[in-house]
Amino acid sequence: MFNPFGQLGELKKMRDSAMKIQKELQAEEIWVEKNGVEILIAGDQKIKEIKTNGRGDDDIKEAINEAVKKSQEIAARKLSQMEGGLGGLLGK
Repeated sequence: MFNPFGQLGELKKMRDSAMKIQKELQAEEIWVEKNGVEILIAGDQKIKEIKTNGRGDDDIKEAINEAVKKSQEIAARKLSQMEGGLGGLLGK
């Protein structure tokens, strides 16, 4: 017998887990230096700092963050199309 309230409980657990992981990723920091360019990026793919030849470049940082955001939106759309996604979880 299908229990919609049980499925909602599972959905809440998944959401809570995803939010916890997101906060953990935001706290991670990765420094990369290559060819005189330094980048500090968070685990959630947000550029925190970029330096080229010793000076910061906010315009480049913002452009990179916009590109990452668009790539995340595309990935989210593709994941939502997965067979058995949330629709499968909710019994649809």
